[in-house]
Amino acid sequence: MLSPKKTKFRKQHRGRMKGVASKGNKIAFGDHALQALEPTWLTSRQIEATRRTITRYVKRGGKLWIRVFPDKPITARPAETRMGAGKGAPEYWVAVIKPGHILFEITGVPKHIAQQAMKLASYKLPIKTKFITK
Repeated sequence: MLSPKKTKFRKQHRGRMKGVASKGNKIAFGDHALQALEPTWLTSRQIEATRRTITRYVKRGGKLWIRVFPDKPITARPAETRMGAGKGAPEYWVAVIKPGHILFEITGVPKHIAQQAMKLASYKLPIKTKFITK
């Protein structure tokens, strides 16, 4: 799973996911890409499952770029604990995704293979996505 080696602070506020992506919304490395159409928190597990799906389908051919990184800690309280007593411990990591953000890029494979790989990958994600080409 992806997670930062170290962060400045252990816990973060939740924040808001309004607006559209102004950075990371254009294809920078590959020829084909998967673009988010909705705002969400993508967990490191979801990113890893999607990566595995793409690499399996293209039979480890081509080159894949993951354009998102989970750098936000999400805390959770233990089950059946009373209110108060502070914020919970960090449980997992998420990447904050805004509409328009490029999630994955691929090159070195034909368009129809890239499109099918991205379609299978989108089933692993909790949001609507779009296949785009350079």
